[in-house]
Amino acid sequence: MPLLHVLRHAKSSWNEAIADRERPLNRRGRETARLVGRHLAAATGPLDLALCSTALRTRETLELVLAGSAPRPRIALEDGIYLASGAHLLARLRALAETDDNVLLIGHNPGLHELAVKLADPESPEFAALTNGKFPTAARASFRIAPSWSAIDRSRHELIAYVTPKSLGGES
Repeated sequence: MPLLHVLRHAKSSWNEAIADRERPLNRRGRETARLVGRHLAAATGPLDLALCSTALRTRETLELVLAGSAPRPRIALEDGIYLASGAHLLARLRALAETDDNVLLIGHNPGLHELAVKLADPESPEFAALTNGKFPTAARASFRIAPSWSAIDRSRHELIAYVTPKSLGGES
């Protein structure tokens, strides 16, 4: 059964002189991405594929989260993930190869939160935490996808983890 890990990028700097796509992570964001990366490797096992927005802050999050991961997953940087809606992200996931059993998706709100809420089975223990709050920077929602990527939009899926930097002892 495939696994999906939906991860929002870590905290970025805010400078109106820099185009949104080119905003880098700030110091706190880099620290948090490293913390999330240490936890992610232990929680998910080896990833097959990392899908990532082409925005600088998502690419930096990806590199810091995967630092030290072995083996490294295939990485796909995709313009279509940048500020994508939940529906667009769902369509992208539906097109994944059935051989990709463990996938990380790094992107942006509000689309990521929309996607996570749409996928989550309300019977999952973490459902209330996911739906009652926001999806802060560097938050991760992990799902067990049944039965396959091609049928991802036909049912709700078990939310096996909802983790925020604060729950890991860091800052959001």
